[in-house]
Amino acid sequence: MNQKSLSKVEQLINKGVKIPNPDTIEIGESVSLDRISGKGTVIHSGSKIFGSSTLILDNVKIGYENPVTVSNCYLGPGAKLKGGFFHQAVFLKNTSAGSGAQVREGTIVEEEASIAHTVGLKQTILFPFVTLGSLINFCDCLMSGGTEKKDHSEVGSSFIHFNYTPNQDKATPSLLGDVPHGVMLNRKPVFLGGQGGLVGPCRLTFGTVTAAGTICRKDELREGRLIFGGLEKSGNIPYSAASYKIIKRPVLNNIIYIANLIALMRWYDNVRSLFITDNFPLDLLQGMKATLSLGISERIKRLREFSEKIPDLNAKWPEVEKQFHELENTRGDERLMDNFIKSLEYHIDTSDKDYIKTIKSIPDDEKESGTAWLQSIVDQILEEIQWWEGK
Repeated sequence: MNQKSLSKVEQLINKGVKIPNPDTIEIGESVSLDRISGKGTVIHSGSKIFGSSTLILDNVKIGYENPVTVSNCYLGPGAKLKGGFFHQAVFLKNTSAGSGAQVREGTIVEEEASIAHTVGLKQTILFPFVTLGSLINFCDCLMSGGTEKKDHSEVGSSFIHFNYTPNQDKATPSLLGDVPHGVMLNRKPVFLGGQGGLVGPCRLTFGTVTAAGTICRKDELREGRLIFGGLEKSGNIPYSAASYKIIKRPVLNNIIYIANLIALMRWYDNVRSLFITDNFPLDLLQGMKATLSLGISERIKRLREFSEKIPDLNAKWPEVEKQFHELENTRGDERLMDNFIKSLEYHIDTSDKDYIKTIKSIPDDEKESGTAWLQSIVDQILEEIQWWEGK
């Protein structure tokens, strides 16, 4: 029989994809079967795959616990999506998501990071090894920290990132760790205790621990701090949702967050690109960059909406937005970048080009030039964009 006359499910089976119950599977018309590996891939009952961008590499397991819908996602080798809905997201090598997940656009889950059951993510970036427990809403966050699976940043079960204000804006991204240090995989993990919360936009540095049940509302930029809280204070005071008494902190935290995303894009451009192999093909890197670009655009959009409610900020926004777009291509201190790239290339094992193994093998003193290079990108953006006023 002509291959073209077979259904898409039948063609996948012929490629080697294991589909135990073919009659329950739906493959969208726009899905390119050339972008789905037949090596070790399993698609369980009730699952649906849509989107021309969808990329599924070797040994991906889909729908083991419950049916899965995948729409325009990029799934690296060994990724396991056990149940839920996944749209315009990236899962790199050996990542996993439990059943009941809802993972939406702008989400990047890097190597060996995982989320347990019933987790909601959107515009979320998890660096390698980061682990999220169950029953969590963690949209609009970037989380780094940790050095390996046994030393990872973690979010406890029933945690929520509060990312929508009474003023009905979402200029609320929170930065846990950062990009310049976090990509080096040599910093202390961040731990957010279960049944707690974080009020965005917030910044917590490496080594921060929040106790179970704590709602964190303030930045903490000192390493090695334990944050705990309860119900010692209560009150009932006049309040107007339309008032903006504090402007500088949310604006500054948004700019720092966007600057970190731009620094991460340079990392993808100049570092991740050196690790292209069959296990990390160019299509997967391009998916990461496209997803990260969505995140940058989302944060600029949300900051624009925030500024529209504050006349002094809004009057200056057009020039600020122009600056953001110009600075999206900034490369930082190229001397530092060149020094780090040379060191990195020396440590790459060309026989396998394993990203995690390579980054961990670089001596800390050599990593310093890479961190300084990425920090120079963040600093340049902070120096050039300063339009907030008031407190």
